[in-house]
Amino acid sequence: MNTSANISRRRFMAGCTGGASAAAIGLYGRLSLAAEVFGGHPLAPRPTHFPPRANRLLFIFLTGGFSHVDTFDHKPRLATDSGRELSTHQLRAAQSGKLMPSPFKFHHRGQSGLVMSELFPRLGTVADDLCVIRTMHTDIVEHFQATLAMHTGSSTVPLPSIGAWLSYALGTHNPNLPSYVVLAEHLPYAGAQVYDCNFLPPEHQGVRIVPGDEPIPDLKPPTRSVAIAELERMMLRDINELHAHGRADDLDLPARTASFDTARGMMQAAPEVFDLARESAATLDLYGAKQGDNRSFPSQCLVARRLLERGVRVVELIDTGSHDNWDAHGDMQDHRPKALRVDRALSGLLQDLKQRGLLDDTLVAICTEFGRTPTTFNGKGREHYIDAFSCLLAGGGVRGGMAYGETDEYGMQIVKDPSHVHDYHATIMHLLGLDHKRVTYRYAGRDFRLTDVAGRVLESVLA
Repeated sequence: MNTSANISRRRFMAGCTGGASAAAIGLYGRLSLAAEVFGGHPLAPRPTHFPPRANRLLFIFLTGGFSHVDTFDHKPRLATDSGRELSTHQLRAAQSGKLMPSPFKFHHRGQSGLVMSELFPRLGTVADDLCVIRTMHTDIVEHFQATLAMHTGSSTVPLPSIGAWLSYALGTHNPNLPSYVVLAEHLPYAGAQVYDCNFLPPEHQGVRIVPGDEPIPDLKPPTRSVAIAELERMMLRDINELHAHGRADDLDLPARTASFDTARGMMQAAPEVFDLARESAATLDLYGAKQGDNRSFPSQCLVARRLLERGVRVVELIDTGSHDNWDAHGDMQDHRPKALRVDRALSGLLQDLKQRGLLDDTLVAICTEFGRTPTTFNGKGREHYIDAFSCLLAGGGVRGGMAYGETDEYGMQIVKDPSHVHDYHATIMHLLGLDHKRVTYRYAGRDFRLTDVAGRVLESVLA
């Protein structure tokens, strides 16, 4: 890619001003145009290892551990053998417990006949676009560590998040917006570590947006003439360059400069992105959003789509925080309001992306930190379970209408095609045109990567 610094400042600023519209009409892959728009920007688009199937990622995290045997992995034997007590060696995650049937009905959905529970009636209407991975497994049966693992690949030591790795490997499409945006009213378990860049260059840090009427405080620029504003920017550029000239080893300096450039661009681009009043009544209804509502999960799904179509590389949407989530120890009926909160919006989001031609090259990952036991202690709820659970993929390069892998008759053990969190991450990176083994960063004397020393691409889920 040509990253010549000889481009004029005026031409660079003009390119930034048009960044959102350029992304909307097909900036993706046009590296010569990207070089003009970005100049030497540290987040300029970078080449992939091979042709990508997806150009951007939407990572949707359902906090708390939804139950696989009550959502996407139907197990009729739980009803047949209801009340049977299992020994410790049969169920690693619990000292005892009796098998409990799901209180929810299951149905075949779509032309593919994908089996899903009644908790997701709307999502079932797009079953033919979904790939359900039924054989996910992770390492530590605790919310904090499992949430950290799903985001960073590490359940013990905090490492860079998947969004930060993708920003580092791929850059972004729009210099006026961050490369990695996190929409989260409340933080999940592990807090801000789930979108941290850690030892990667700081410009790859996830930018959290808190839903509400003013998602980005103090965004409106002060009133001044264009000429004065341009002179101020030129002066600031010269001062920054002079300051950085003798400090080439300080990676924080270009990162701070890039963040200020992005902030300046956001004053132009972000108000339009977050203005849902521009959406039609039909679109709002598709998501289940209401005019004037800027806080709900449906409205955040709309914001996510607007960010993606304007060139943001990675958008993460966290549906709820470390409290009042899918952690149903007391009663599985608690899954009903949680599913009601997200079902229509997720379905609407996938339909909207498809109608706009964005789903073909947008990868959507819908995941949680672990599953729940097929057994119960109190006759109503389920405990944490890491040996088998379900996550989903949809969109860019993914086979729709399929279930990957099999668990046994109780949803307890994996019997075919296991998928560790590292495999999930490797597959996501592959669909974005990256060899997960080659995306590395040297730190403290060793080469780190998202998938550590493991990970394999789930070839069967590729279209």
